[in-house]
Amino acid sequence: MTNNQQERPNMNEGRVALITGASSGIGRATAIAFLEAGYNVIVTARRADRLAETIAAAGATGERALSHPADVTDAAAVEALFDHAVQRFGRVDVVFNNAGISAPAVDIDQLPLEAWTAIVNTNLTGPFLCARQAFRVMKQQSPKGGRIINNGSISAHTPRPMSAPYSATKHAITGLTKACALDGRPHNIACGQIDIGNAASEMTSRMTTGARQADGRLIPEPVMDVANVVAAVLHMASLPLSANILTMTVMATNMPFVGRG
Repeated sequence: MTNNQQERPNMNEGRVALITGASSGIGRATAIAFLEAGYNVIVTARRADRLAETIAAAGATGERALSHPADVTDAAAVEALFDHAVQRFGRVDVVFNNAGISAPAVDIDQLPLEAWTAIVNTNLTGPFLCARQAFRVMKQQSPKGGRIINNGSISAHTPRPMSAPYSATKHAITGLTKACALDGRPHNIACGQIDIGNAASEMTSRMTTGARQADGRLIPEPVMDVANVVAAVLHMASLPLSANILTMTVMATNMPFVGRG
């Protein structure tokens, strides 16, 4: 490392990122990367112990990392989350709407209404509630503005068999992303979406043993390192607010997504 590199200021110093679903998988990996990149980071999920593990894995100090357990489907809890972030760090520059769950792979007539409601509440209402609070904070802070990154899915483009609730919410996330991107313009708020295909995580562990295809076959699918997703999210966050990646698809190169059907 040269002297110039050593003296170069960290452009992310003082910037604040809030990440939902940060207790495992993509959320945890992204939180660690944002901390390593110099951001102040608020991590949230339902389980306080798992959030503590995320912060410990990053080796972060309490000065730059804030754990705030919350249920993103609870409007009051989401408002308190953003209030705590502002109280601690003064602003919020980036929100990564990452929290999400999947449903049992069953025919739609076998899906309990409770399962549908849980998916919609977490995967769609949660990002809406966080985007709503992000707008509130980003419109008021000085300098005003910020960036919202929604975690969509390749299922926002093409569903898998027996995935009606998950696919419906991810298609809806695309609508939410575009609406927020449009409505954010007067306030210097950018909104984009990352659609991920087969990043190695707890949710995709079954892919390597067999995933249901459109023709009914059960075949293994390739996965990619979650680090590729993290790099993409960091790149989206690094852009000036005058530029926006509206949608980005990051996927395992050889997964059958492009030729589904």
